Amino acid sequence: MSLRRTAAVIAVAAVAALAVVPAAQSQAQSQAQAPPTTDVSDAAAGWLALQLVDGDHFENTVDGTVYHDQGLTLDALLAFTAAGVASDSADKASEWLAKPEIIDNYLHGGDPAESYAGAHAKLALATQVRGQDPTAFGGVDLIAGLTALQAPSGRFSDKSQYGDNSNGFTQAFALLALDRREGAPQAAVDYLVGAQCPDGGFPLILEAPTCASHVDATAMVAQALLAVDKTAEADKALDWLTGVQQPGGGFRDEGKADEGNANSTGLAAHALRAGGRTAAVDKAAEFLTSLQVGCAAAEADRGAIAFDKAGFEQVKSLRASAQGVLGLTGVGYADLTAKDGKPGAPVLDCSATTTSTSSSSPGSSISDTTLWIGALVLVGGVLAVVLVRRRVARARK
Repeated sequence: MSLRRTAAVIAVAAVAALAVVPAAQSQAQSQAQAPPTTDVSDAAAGWLALQLVDGDHFENTVDGTVYHDQGLTLDALLAFTAAGVASDSADKASEWLAKPEIIDNYLHGGDPAESYAGAHAKLALATQVRGQDPTAFGGVDLIAGLTALQAPSGRFSDKSQYGDNSNGFTQAFALLALDRREGAPQAAVDYLVGAQCPDGGFPLILEAPTCASHVDATAMVAQALLAVDKTAEADKALDWLTGVQQPGGGFRDEGKADEGNANSTGLAAHALRAGGRTAAVDKAAEFLTSLQVGCAAAEADRGAIAFDKAGFEQVKSLRASAQGVLGLTGVGYADLTAKDGKPGAPVLDCSATTTSTSSSSPGSSISDTTLWIGALVLVGGVLAVVLVRRRVARARK
């Protein structure tokens, strides 16, 4: 999705200025809580914390209707924990997720007859990461709800009149959550192992006629397999991931011909780090760092991780930053905890702009005065036009 240029530069600049004021004010307030940072992951997590609606959750808008986005809120919570910053924001997000109407909508769509495996699994993992009891979160036993959705085959599936939207993410999150609690059921482990494609990767769509390896799903499954000691299968998955890594370090969506995106790269790097693939992780980290919005950008945008080299778009950068942070930090899902997390949302340190990692145009250097000025002009003359689509699979990125 690209930025729309307009002929009325002055009008656009005015609109952009109005949009930036609240975020900039919030950012300034947060600076008293956490010192500026040059760390890429800390700055990205700090920027993400400043984007929270009411300080505790995210929303998305589809066809003019605003929906709560519990999945993205969980992604942010996990990112804050991985970076070890914004622990106060993670706690507030957790409190919001535990509200009866919020948790009921996420797990059941507001209908007692509905029950979603991916939502149960992801939330059960996140509660344990934050040191909470998944059998009594918001008055709900997430473990019991998840195990009730396990089929005899070992697959965790949705109970829904709208069809089963469970996928590779669902099964991976389920194994990670249950392994941390009481051990993953053997049938569930065997099912996931049996889903491996001949090339070593794993599919997003389970039980499809053709097994099509998918970067994001393979990354998630690799972490789950490592957690349940299926090392040989995990190694094959990691081999497949390193084989599809782009020369610049990025990982891209299936069917794309670009250099990669932050979402897929963050998830892949997270798994590769858990599997000890240092060289591949270093390349991925360089790619992610090149996507960070630097000091030439509007103050409210600094620190974010752009989705791809096309540039910063606020909505797309939310999940890009959350998943990018995972790839830049050192702890996998199986071992991630809230221990030693610090409150406050760090902002990118721009006291010496010549040392910043990148400019608002990913991949360029803000130490170049000409590009620095050009980036300012660009920020003043464009608007991000974003189409937000509601994710069908609740555990999908």
